[in-house]
This record gives sequence, structure tokens and C-alpha cells, in this order.
Amino acid sequence: MNMDVQEYLPFLIPLLLLQLVLTVTALVMIIRQQQFRYLNRVVWIIIVLVLNIIGPILYFVLERR
Repeated sequence: MNMDVQEYLPFLIPLLLLQLVLTVTALVMIIRQQQFRYLNRVVWIIIVLVLNIIGPILYFVLERR
């Protein structure tokens, strides 16, 4: 199996851009938000940074007002 990275770039670039946009948007919203329903600011930042795409989605679903 010869894997060439350039073959996968058309699929990886949009996925990486989506991950970057979700992460930055979630981090900005976390920094601006004063009160949280479930966890505190530090825990949400860690979740968003560690759980790449799933972390920001969790934040948007659970903390959206």
C-alpha cells in the first residue's frame, strides 16, 4: 500500500479548515461568556482544544443560549 498524501489533500483541507473555524469560534465564545451551565471556562477550553471537532460541537450544543 503506497499512500500518497497529495491524493487525500482535497478531503483533508476542508476538514482542517472546518476544525480551525469551529475551534476558533468556540474559543472566542468561551472567552466572552460570563456564566456557564455545565462546566467552567477552563474545562471548556481544554475540551475544545483536546477533542478537535467534537469539543466545539459539544460546547455549541450544551452551552448555547
